[in-house]
Amino acid sequence: MRQIQHDGGKTPQKPAFKRFWHQEMADELNDDLSTGTFPQVKKRPPKTRRSGRAKILTSILMTLLCALLGFGYVTQLQNSQSSYSTLSEDELVRLLDETSKQIDNLESQKSQLSEQLKSIQSAADKQKEVERVAKENEESSGILSGRLPAQGEGVVITIGQKDKHIPASTMFTLIEELRNAGAEVMEFDGVRVVTSTSLIDTENGLNCSGQNVEPPYVIKAIGDPSSLQNAVQIAGGVGSQLRVKYDAGVTVKQSDNVQIDSVRQSTDYKYAKTVE
Repeated sequence: MRQIQHDGGKTPQKPAFKRFWHQEMADELNDDLSTGTFPQVKKRPPKTRRSGRAKILTSILMTLLCALLGFGYVTQLQNSQSSYSTLSEDELVRLLDETSKQIDNLESQKSQLSEQLKSIQSAADKQKEVERVAKENEESSGILSGRLPAQGEGVVITIGQKDKHIPASTMFTLIEELRNAGAEVMEFDGVRVVTSTSLIDTENGLNCSGQNVEPPYVIKAIGDPSSLQNAVQIAGGVGSQLRVKYDAGVTVKQSDNVQIDSVRQSTDYKYAKTVE
């Protein structure tokens, strides 16, 4: 007779393979997608040839873009280098001289402002010192802005026009050359030249900041006379272009007392007001 052993009243254990088989059956029933208990995950479609072609085209486009950017950079670098290599020795000397003068002017302005700041900081009555400095700068700022007349050594330039019309762009270049050469105050045919001055072509001449002017044009500039004359008369400069290209007569006279009486009226602003 077969004996059945009991382990203290406990339920006899099933073999391991039976427990595993029952567990699998239960998992399959629980994982049935028809019940809607678990979300159905779709598999990714296999990669097609189109995606591979897209990658190749993208790589080609990126390569072309990089090549174009590199070509543009090299071209710009070569142009910037050639712009100086084509200049004559006199033009390079003039450019270096103008740059040095601009640096000296900036250093002088920096020193002046630093001294004014120190005087304000060390003054017992700072408000009174600020008013003194403001009054001291009022004259110079008035001259630079065109509100006050000015006089000093400089040059008087006369430009006569013949058959060919001298465009406004060429005259504007002349003004810029004088400014780069250190001109502090300028006047164009009785019109005060400031930062907002404009030149426009007309049938009979030019329009300078709303005022019609006709040749011969007279330009007055206050600054170092030799530097201003060199800016106009240098070989290959704007003076040579006026003579060769437009058959214009250009004369430059140095003077120890250039008088500029024309002024620019202050603009009436609608919203901005002067701080007192």
